[in-house]
Amino acid sequence: MLRMLRTFFQNESGAVTVDWVILTASVVVMSAISFYQIRDNSAAMDEAAGGAMAQEQARLFPTEETPE
Repeated sequence: MLRMLRTFFQNESGAVTVDWVILTASVVVMSAISFYQIRDNSAAMDEAAGGAMAQEQARLFPTEETPE
């Protein structure tokens, strides 16, 4: 049993495949994290831009309902 275990650890025939699987998985995880960070920040920026545009529109084109 010990000989089989030693032979298993010395065999490097699948090492490159394991490296590629780990590398690919890490790229996928980092891409997913980046996607969610960009999505959340762009939603906040969209809200801020919309609010600024609404304020500017109210300032430029006042109506009776909009106090100056």
